Amino acid sequence: MTRFVSIFFVLLLVVSCKPKATIITSKAEAQKRGIYRVPENKTLVINHTQIEDLIAKAKITPPIKAVVPTVVPEKKAPKYILNEANDPDYFVSDDDASYLVQQLIHAASDEIGTPYRPGGTSASGFDCSGLMYSTFLKFDIELPRSSAEMARLGKKLNRDEVKKGDLIFFTTRGKRYINHVGMVVEVTPDEIKFVHSSTQQGVVISSTAEPYYARTFAQVNRVLE
Repeated sequence: MTRFVSIFFVLLLVVSCKPKATIITSKAEAQKRGIYRVPENKTLVINHTQIEDLIAKAKITPPIKAVVPTVVPEKKAPKYILNEANDPDYFVSDDDASYLVQQLIHAASDEIGTPYRPGGTSASGFDCSGLMYSTFLKFDIELPRSSAEMARLGKKLNRDEVKKGDLIFFTTRGKRYINHVGMVVEVTPDEIKFVHSSTQQGVVISSTAEPYYARTFAQVNRVLE
């Protein structure tokens, strides 16, 4: 009897010490047994009012969008280059001659040194009337092509009426008719200086004080008023 009692207690002890839980070593096994569940990806949807409440509670200052001013590039004023050279179109004299007369004198004088060429009207060479013709033409004034025809223009002057810019005429080489012309550039009581194209020297400034021109002088005409 005692033997059977002892066996009963041993069996009871074994049953009471048997572990009731099973060791789970993986998430897959835990999911299978319903112990572990993967959390679902849920999107939290809140409205504008809730966002403002959250910001107010957290005292978060919402980012401020910087306003970048539109910069309009400044227009640069055009640069003007001043020509400080004594350019023919801007030659200024201190005398009382008109602006046009000053320009005519300067334009003709600018050709000093150019050789004489019969029939020439360019910088490669001038004859006397060719120099006057091309000089006046630069200012849109067209003269006749020959010195004899030029002598018929304008007003024939007395000696005391002569001024700068007038045309001065000569009868050279013993001829009785006008065959040479120049432009007056300076007048004094004793002489008249003029720019012209001579057959020997090309474009030069000469004077009625020179014996040759004193002897062959014919007249002075004013073609510009």
